[in-house]
Order: sequence, then structure tokens, then C-alpha cells
Amino acid sequence: ASLCEAEATLRRYRWALHLEAGRPEERLLFDYQRALAVRLGFEDEHEKNLGVEQFMQGYYRAASQVERLGVQIAERFVELLEPPGEAQPVGEDFVRHGTRLSARDPQLFVRRPAALVEIFIARLDEQGLKGFSADTMRRIHQATAQHDGKLADDPTVLAAFLRLLRRGAPAVDALWRMNRHGLLAAIMPAFGQVFGRMQYDLFHVYTVDEHTLRVLRQMAFFADPAAEAEFPLASTIWPALDKPELMLLAGLFHDVAKGRGGDHSVLGESDARAFCTKLALPAADAERVAWLVRWHLLMSTTAQRQDITDPEVVQRFADVVGDRERLGQLYLLTVADIIGTSPKLWNGWKDRLLADLHAATRHALRSDTQPAHDATARLQECRAEALALLRAEGIDAAAVEQAWNAFPESSFLRHRPEQIAWQTTAILRADGAWPLVAVHPLSVRGSTELFVCTPDRDGLFASVTAMLDRLHFSVVEARILVSTAGMAMDTFLLLETDGQQPASALRAEELRQRMQRGLAQGGQILPPRRNMSRQLKHFQMPPRIDFTRVDGRTRMALTCSDRPGLLAAVAQILVACDARVHDARIATFGERVEDFFELSDRHDAPLTGAQQRRLLQALHQRLDAAPERG
Repeated sequence: ASLCEAEATLRRYRWALHLEAGRPEERLLFDYQRALAVRLGFEDEHEKNLGVEQFMQGYYRAASQVERLGVQIAERFVELLEPPGEAQPVGEDFVRHGTRLSARDPQLFVRRPAALVEIFIARLDEQGLKGFSADTMRRIHQATAQHDGKLADDPTVLAAFLRLLRRGAPAVDALWRMNRHGLLAAIMPAFGQVFGRMQYDLFHVYTVDEHTLRVLRQMAFFADPAAEAEFPLASTIWPALDKPELMLLAGLFHDVAKGRGGDHSVLGESDARAFCTKLALPAADAERVAWLVRWHLLMSTTAQRQDITDPEVVQRFADVVGDRERLGQLYLLTVADIIGTSPKLWNGWKDRLLADLHAATRHALRSDTQPAHDATARLQECRAEALALLRAEGIDAAAVEQAWNAFPESSFLRHRPEQIAWQTTAILRADGAWPLVAVHPLSVRGSTELFVCTPDRDGLFASVTAMLDRLHFSVVEARILVSTAGMAMDTFLLLETDGQQPASALRAEELRQRMQRGLAQGGQILPPRRNMSRQLKHFQMPPRIDFTRVDGRTRMALTCSDRPGLLAAVAQILVACDARVHDARIATFGERVEDFFELSDRHDAPLTGAQQRRLLQALHQRLDAAPERG
């Protein structure tokens, strides 16, 4: 019956697809998904449960059911072609025939529901198994359906589930298989709600359940010695966990409330606490899992959207985290969540960014440190470390100090000592030949670093971003500083637009030469006009632009849909509206862009209300949306 129902769903969807396309079409492209949802009667419940998402969840569930039963049939054919092998007992309730595990009693799963979980534990413990027999698969599915929602409240089932979770990293493989068999959703009804649920955007490339299991698999990889080279910090934190089951539970629940409306972190926190209570976990453990679910986005958003070189930002983050144990757990969950969202999201820049935030927060959480690090002390510490690096390279200390006389104090507060040393070396070697362009293919910040030192002028930021756009580099962070001698000392952290990786040495040299020639010409460079991709066209949203006043400057937050050349276009508008850029932080999440700029007028004063309105109108006009009414 379930196979017939799934087949009927897929036939209905396929026929509607042909009608919508006006021709035979077998690809369920973004171009058709919204229209198909309307055609088939799906309606938006709210902005977090769109009709198109309900429609696609129906597709994924039907396809999963067909695949699940297809695996059973294929396994049955294999068993018919292979000799069964001699029966060997596995505990009291199970038996293996060759590489397949079966239940001794055909009624075991009906008679004793905890055995549904125990057979997955047995498979972990027994070496050389490839899977379950086809008959056992069928009986697992039948017993799960027959218990009809009772598994989630059965103390024996929950106790067995907790025993599985306490295996730590090895349990992840069993959880993945339980999900394929439909058992995980039966034990965790909240997880069942997101089974097959897609999110209609370009950021999340997997359904919620698939993403969740990928997050758990990434956590399990942290326990593998092979992970040390790529994830040295995570590989240090994971083995020190006293209760790895808490991390697995946090991973299982972190996105479980997607699609319900409201903040899924808050809703998921409540679900996690309730389930942990049913598992009879100690109250402190249940609260730890709930806390991780509630704040699972905090570390990522803090690192990518705020300036983590600012001690106040770090202190606010540390105040929420509270202790080093939670910091380590949150770091593991954050890294696994990013990697499990899309293979393209993780890169060296994010790796370094999160590691830096982790290190700064560990320092802030030390009991023997002040809540905020004194700016003067931080400046002196940076200068001392940078000077030591330069002297180790044989550079005269007097020459360094002379060069540093022109450095603004903010250079030493916002850059690492390695960056200061590199910039100083480039300036000394230039010996007054401007413009100076230096490129570090792989800097200490996990990205390609571009340093531009030239007489300051309005429109410089726009010219640089336009050239970077032409060369297909993405800007992830920009520091716009002016020396005491009126020289621009601008730093850009870059990734290749295609692949989001640092540049090769060859590409870095091409960037340096092209940027050097472009800046030497002195004119304003316009970014190229490029067509928007077919996929991006389906995910356009009205831009949101907010202004706030911070420390004598105007902070502009821009949230909009991504498009080719967006940053360069915004920079051109800022020039046209007489706005100077002093800092920029760039974050892209799939098709959604969240950029932050610190601005002033051409006299370094905050933007007036009239200037903000002019800029707002120009941005809306360029981004093809009507201005918001306020």
C-alpha cells in the first residue's frame, strides 16, 4: 500500500510537470517548482512553510519510500543468488548468516520494541556485517508501523536509544541507517516532521533530515585521527568530551523545528529539552543540549557579521557562552553545521575566523583576565609581536618605527601582528613608490590578502572592488584605513568567486599586476555588467537597508539577493552619493547577501538624514526594487 501511494504521488507530480513545461520534462527544476505547487493546490502557511516546500517534501518522501522498498527487493535478489552461510548467534535475539543480520524470532520487534534499536547496536558491535536480511528490513518497517507512534514514549525503546547515543561517534552510522528505515522518525516525532523537508533557497542544498545526518557524520569525523590535519582544533576538542551523546542530541535537534514558523532555534530548544527529559538525562545534561540548540547559530553569525577583533564583541559572545566547555561544544556544532549545509560553504577563511573567535573567547573566559582587554595594551602587544617578526627577517628596527609613525592606531588594533609585519615589509620595499599593491596568496586569515597603499581619494574603494569583480574575486572582508600622512592603507580579504578558495600563486601575481596598472591610471573603473544566473532569478527578494549611528559613523546594513557584481555596484553608488567607506564586512548565504558598511560623508561626519534617504533611494533604484516606506 505504501509503495502504491508513493508511486501515485510521483505519477501525479510527473504529469503536472509535463503540463507546466508544455513538453515532456523529467527534471524538477527551480523554474517549475513554485508553479507546480500552485497547480497541485499547495498554499503558503507562512514565510517559513511555503507551499513549494510542502510540495517538494511530498516528492522527497515518496521518492524515499520507493528507494527504501527498492533496496529490500534488491537485497532479496542478492540473497537468492548467494548461499546463506552458516548461522552464527549474535547475542540472545539475533543471528548472522554470512554478512547479514537477522532476528531469531520473526515476532521479536512486535513483542519487544526495544529490539528495533538493539539490532542497530548489534550491527555496530559485530564485525564484517554488510546489513540486514531483506526479511528483517521488512519486519522492522512493519513493526514500526504497527506500534503506531508508541515508540516515542516507550521507556525501553528510549533507554536503548540512549545506550546507542552513548557509543559516541560510531553511533552516527546507526542513526543514519535508522533514518533510512523510518525508525528515527518514529522515536523522535519532531524529527519525523522534517523528514524530506527542503528549504526553498540556494543556501541549503539538502533536505533537513539529510542535512542533520551530515552534521552528525561530520561530528563523527572529528573523532577520527585522519581529521587532525584538516580540523586540528575540532580534533582536540572532541576526544575531551565526557558525554559525546550530548553533541549527538544537539545535532539531531538543532534544525528540528524548521518550517513551523517563529525562530526554529527557540522552538527546537523546547523540543530538545522535552526529549532529553523523556530519556531521563540528568537535568544539567538536558539543559546543555537545549542550550546548544538555542544558540547553535550564534558563533557563526558573530564571526561572519561582527568584528571579532573588537574586544567588546568577543566579550558579549563570551557572556552568552559562559564557560569553556560550552565554547568547545558550540565550536564543534558550528563547524559541523556549516559543512553539513553545503560542501561549498566551508573554506579556509571561515576556518580561521571561527578558530580566532574560539581563541579570543577562551582568553575572555579566563578567570584571571579582565572582561575587556585594554586598547592600549592590545596595541602595544601587537606592535611588539610584529616588531619581533620583522627583526627576525633582518629589518632595521629604526626603519620600522619610522614607517609606523604613519600607521593609524586602528591598524594595530584590527590586524594581526603577522599582517602588520607583512604590510610594513611591503611599504619599506616600495620606498615611496605609489601606488603600492601587495598580494599574499594565503594569509593568516585563511584567504588571499590584498594590501593597497596609495594617496587617499574618494572612489578608491569603488575602483578596487570593480577591478576585483572583473578578475572574479569575492571580497569577504575589507579594512579601509587612512595613515597620518593621508595615505589609504586598505586591506581586502579575498576568495576566488568560483570555488570560494584562496588564489594560487599565479593568480595572486596576476591580481597584483592588474591592480597596480589600474590604480596607476587613477581613473574610476566601472564593473562589468553580467547576466544573472537562471537559478538566482528564482530567488530575488526586496532589499532591506538599515542605518544606525555607531562611534561617530553611520553603519549601513544591506540585506538583499545576490547577483553578479553586487559589491562593486554598491561601491559605485556610495561614491555617487558622496559616502566614504571606512569598513566593510561581507557575508553571503546562498542567494542571500548580508553586508555591513561603516560610512561617513566626505568630511568624515556621520551621514545626515537627507544623505541616508538619498543613498537609500539610489540603492533601491539600482537593485530594481521600490524604496521601503518608513
